[in-house]
Amino acid sequence: MNNKELRYLNHYPPSVKEAVHKLIKQDKLGLHLLHKYKCTHTYKNDKSLFFYINNLKNEHMKKVAPLSKVLYDGKINVIHNALGSHHFISRVQGNKLKAKNEIRIASMFKLVPEEFLQMIAVHELAHFKEKEHNKAFYKLCEYMQPSYHQVEFDLRLYLTFVDIKGKLQEWF
Repeated sequence: MNNKELRYLNHYPPSVKEAVHKLIKQDKLGLHLLHKYKCTHTYKNDKSLFFYINNLKNEHMKKVAPLSKVLYDGKINVIHNALGSHHFISRVQGNKLKAKNEIRIASMFKLVPEEFLQMIAVHELAHFKEKEHNKAFYKLCEYMQPSYHQVEFDLRLYLTFVDIKGKLQEWF
């Protein structure tokens, strides 16, 4: 088992890495993911993505300033650990300070199960309240998506699968 093969799982215990490596050796990692996550989401364009993430924000974070932009971004490089990004833009307009909140999601996530997309959206939304990856940040993520940590792990498995196979898993 080499570190490059499991680079998305570097911080997990050896027993977890060994179990994943066993799935890889048996060529069952993709089947494991397909069994757990049956189909892809329906938010394929920027407009539907905006409504999806804005609804999540309004449901869980009503006091956060409105989102001004949400889109899929083909320039986000997943290999360098970015699944999405969030931006706070403040501009002075006359005597007022206008804040704009933006979220960008890597384009490869147009083709994944909704749980994965939700995990990334929840993560980026949480940054509008908590800037650092601290206990409060992860508590907020779990509030918005109770299975956050499990889905994050499964997304790491998915990224490992994509690395090994060189292609996206196809969901039906």
